[in-house]
Amino acid sequence: MKSMQKLFYSLIAASFIAMPSQSFAAKEMRVGSWLPPKHTMNKDVLPTWGKWISEATEGRVTLKIEYPGGHPKAMLDNVQDGVFDAAWTFHGYFPGRFKTTKIVELPGLGAGAEAASAAHWRIHNKFLAKAGEHKGVVLGALFTHGPGQIHLREPISSLKDMQGKKIRIGGGVQTEIANRMGVKGVAAPGSKVYEILSQGVADGVFMPMGEKRTLRLKEVAPFTMKFPNGMYLGSFGVFINPDFLASLSKKDSDAIMSVSGEKLSAMAGKFWGEDVIVGEADARAAGNTIMDAPASVLSEFDAMTADMDGEWLNTVKDMGINAETALKELRSVARSY
Repeated sequence: MKSMQKLFYSLIAASFIAMPSQSFAAKEMRVGSWLPPKHTMNKDVLPTWGKWISEATEGRVTLKIEYPGGHPKAMLDNVQDGVFDAAWTFHGYFPGRFKTTKIVELPGLGAGAEAASAAHWRIHNKFLAKAGEHKGVVLGALFTHGPGQIHLREPISSLKDMQGKKIRIGGGVQTEIANRMGVKGVAAPGSKVYEILSQGVADGVFMPMGEKRTLRLKEVAPFTMKFPNGMYLGSFGVFINPDFLASLSKKDSDAIMSVSGEKLSAMAGKFWGEDVIVGEADARAAGNTIMDAPASVLSEFDAMTADMDGEWLNTVKDMGINAETALKELRSVARSY
């Protein structure tokens, strides 16, 4: 009898051991992405976030990157509609909708992408979130790309040489900079930049140095005017579908948010900042001409953009936020990060 009982309990134990793979299958978090798979966002940032999510949820949630194609501005609607559980995109693709996020893009921040991204998150939560610009999604991170530079098919020696050139503009603050330079803006998503430059549709592009490699600008825009801290930074967001978070246990939802926010923002900025170094080295090795902006060009740029802080403050004056204090604190936090 004892041997029969022992066998019975052994069989029950074995059945429970076999069950977890089916009963406790991991929930997949589908993250919509764009730009090439080898881009730092897809190669480094999202996989690292996925590792953090898996660890924080003890394997109950895993991250899967999906590449839907199409314009990256569709990403926000796709998250709101539940096509993806999360996604990331550039705030500048939505003219008129995101005004507060331009705070980090303004010239004169004097900091790199990691410091800017951490400051972006902190200042947004302290001052700007009440404006409600991210309604309909849960904000998972705010970050910037590396310093924006001028990449061209032909070299220039002053900003006056930019007048009349056809330049791909992504949106956000760079649109205002382009207007002040007197260039003809060409609208196109980042994924189409190589194509429009190679076909001569555009004479150049404003982008960070990392895209010399990831978007192959080194082949179609071999001349770069490099500003010490860039002309501007670009603001990006990571957006999460609230219904997806609600479908998880509170423990797992909280765990995902614990590895998002400033932690994810700073990590994304760090990788984008490092990509700038890699991209510049790769471009130089390919024979590109990268010219440090001389003092005369820096003076031109400072004079050209002197009143941009005031213009931004004016655009957000009716949004119920303390924008002037926010801007001062953003720069203080970023520079001391």
